[in-house]
Amino acid sequence: MTRIDAKFARLKAEGKKAFVSYVMAGDPDFDTSLELVKGLPAAGVDVIELGLPFTDPMADGPTIQLAGQRALDRGMTLDRTLDLVRAFREADTETPIVLMGYYNPIYSRTVPKFLEQAKAAGIDGLIVVDLPPEEDEELCIPAQAAGLNFIRLATPTTDDKRLPKVLQNTSGFVYYVSITGITGAAEAQATDVGPEVARIKAQTDLPVIVGFGIRTPEAAETIASVADGCVVGSAIVGELASGKSVSEVLAFVKGLADGAHRA
Repeated sequence: MTRIDAKFARLKAEGKKAFVSYVMAGDPDFDTSLELVKGLPAAGVDVIELGLPFTDPMADGPTIQLAGQRALDRGMTLDRTLDLVRAFREADTETPIVLMGYYNPIYSRTVPKFLEQAKAAGIDGLIVVDLPPEEDEELCIPAQAAGLNFIRLATPTTDDKRLPKVLQNTSGFVYYVSITGITGAAEAQATDVGPEVARIKAQTDLPVIVGFGIRTPEAAETIASVADGCVVGSAIVGELASGKSVSEVLAFVKGLADGAHRA
């Protein structure tokens, strides 16, 4: 059982919804990023999604693209991202961390070496947005053999014919993308999301967590109420980009987490 599995089992036993936060590793610099990540669990974050900076982030909207560019400009790399995770794990051995990014840096490292290093650093799961289920032998199956969850995205365009393929080797949780398009592009609507979550849950026992388009505590509560929890990324990254201090960003995160936990 991974930390992710254990966390969702505990939340289910407590009758609570999950709050997942996304932040970009190294944005705006290594030390600030580490301080922010270290503060997330106390702000109510159940699972940390950590972005791996990449030069061509095709699924990300402007807010997260700019965060990745800031991190790259300050020298953030895959190795430094793993350093950040190791530093976080010195004080926190319980909060799950999901590394979210693109396949190119992993491919360049080689899959066996990357998985060994990621597991040793304290990463619990992966979201790799540019590897479809047809490429499961490439990373998904080796990752799960190494003890890492491989989390897959389902979207409004994932029809009933495609959904079983998407769910086939997914573990940890299913990430339902509430809108069609890039991150930060529109607002999620519970009336649209609820039936889609039910459709997915009819085919899997995994928790379904909804992301994209959630910016307020009220939205977090509303969306979490029709799913097993919610993810917020662009809104948090945007707060940091606006010049807010780490403590101010964490206060914003706490509001979102409280909203999700009220659901």
